[in-house]
Amino acid sequence: MAASGGRELRADCAQCFGICCVAPAFAASADFAIDKPAGQPCPNLRGDSRCGIHRDLRQRGFPGCTVFDCFGAGQHVAQGTFGGRDWRGDPAIARGMFDTFAVMRPLHELLWYLTEALALTPPGPLRDDLAATLTQTWRLTDGSPDELLALDVDAHRDRVNRLLSRAGEQARAGQAGADRRGATLIGADLRRAGLSGANLRGACLIGADLREVDLGAADLTGADLRGADLRGADLGRCLFLHQSQVDAARGDQRTVLPPGVRRPAHWSLAITPVRPPRGRAPAARRRR
Repeated sequence: MAASGGRELRADCAQCFGICCVAPAFAASADFAIDKPAGQPCPNLRGDSRCGIHRDLRQRGFPGCTVFDCFGAGQHVAQGTFGGRDWRGDPAIARGMFDTFAVMRPLHELLWYLTEALALTPPGPLRDDLAATLTQTWRLTDGSPDELLALDVDAHRDRVNRLLSRAGEQARAGQAGADRRGATLIGADLRRAGLSGANLRGACLIGADLREVDLGAADLTGADLRGADLRGADLGRCLFLHQSQVDAARGDQRTVLPPGVRRPAHWSLAITPVRPPRGRAPAARRRR
C-alpha cells in the first residue's frame, strides 16, 4: 500500500538491515524453533542482511517469521531515521536503532489502520478526526531517534484505537453482529456462530474452525488467526484484515479474500492438523 510521500506501509527488506531479525526477542514455540534474546542476531541472518533459510522457514520451524510484517517501519528506520547507516558498520548506533524500531513498528501499524479507516469512512467529523490523526502519526514517524524514544507510544495507540473502533462501528452500522472483542476462542468450532458483522477486535482465534463462515462486515482488527481454518470462508467484505493475518491462517481456493489481500502460497499445500501455538500473540499486536 502506497503511503504519504510514496512511502510503503509494507516491508521492503531490500531497504532494511535485517532489523526485525535482531531487535525482537522470540521464544522456542510452534512459531520459532529456537530462543533468541532481544538485540541478538538470529543465527539464520546472513552478512548481507538476508535470511539464509528464507525459502524453507516453515519447514525449518520458523513460521512466525513468514507472517511478520513491520508495515514498512524497518526500511524507514534504516533509510530515514538513521540515514542509511548499517548497525553492522556502525555498532554505536545498533542499540538506538533497535530501540527506535520498537517504537516505529507500532506507529507504522497504526498508519496502516488509519489509512484503511479513512477509506471506509464517509465525509464528516469522524473522517476529519481520522485524517488529522493520520497526519499527526506521519509526523511522529519522521522524528529523530531521541524524539521517537521519548514518545509515549501506548498513549498514542490508545487514542488512535478509540477512533478506529468508532470507524469500525460506523462501517458496520445496520449489519453489526455479535460482540466478541478480545474473546479467547482457541480451537473453537465457530462454523455456526453467526459471525457476519461481528466485532472480533483483538479476538484470539488460534486454530479456530471457521470453515464456510461468512465474515462479511466483521471487524478483524488485530484478531489472531494463527492456524485458523478458513477453508471456504468468506472474508471478502470484512474490515481491517491485514495480509499477515491471512498468511498465518489456513485456507484454500474457495476462501474469499478482500481486494488487495493475496492468497498465500502455502494454502495450495496439503492441510494437516495444526496444534495451537503456545502462548498469546505479542502485546504490540494484541492491544486494540
